[in-house]
Amino acid sequence: MNTNQLQRPNYLWSMITMKCPRCRKGPMFKDQNPFHVKFSKIFNMYENCPVCGQKYELETGFWFGTGYVSYALSVAFSVFNLIWYAVFFGISWRDNSIFIWLGINGVLLVLLQPWLMRLSRAIYLYFFVYYDDDTAKLEKFHRHKD
Repeated sequence: MNTNQLQRPNYLWSMITMKCPRCRKGPMFKDQNPFHVKFSKIFNMYENCPVCGQKYELETGFWFGTGYVSYALSVAFSVFNLIWYAVFFGISWRDNSIFIWLGINGVLLVLLQPWLMRLSRAIYLYFFVYYDDDTAKLEKFHRHKD
């Protein structure tokens, strides 16, 4: 087995930690904490990967497609919450537990929305940019102005 394959960063972990899809080393966001009081800092991204130089916004309006990914993540999160809530507490119209679940789910979605929006950008970029073994070997570190 090739040693390069053993050193390849995990696809799913790189996506969840929002690393560059091309080298899987460089961060996509300048600040790793998505939870800011100022909403303008949620999407404070590098233009290019600080490690390999991959451009993140591939074309003007590229990020509009992340709305679909964010919606799918929110639906999946809601279904997961519905399942665990039904298993542990049960859901019924008779005792209004469905409304309790809706309230809990709504609060959780609002609280996690900054992270979900960032994650949707990472997932969407991973659809279009693929891992490159040669680029990942680069030790050269590109510096960009923040």
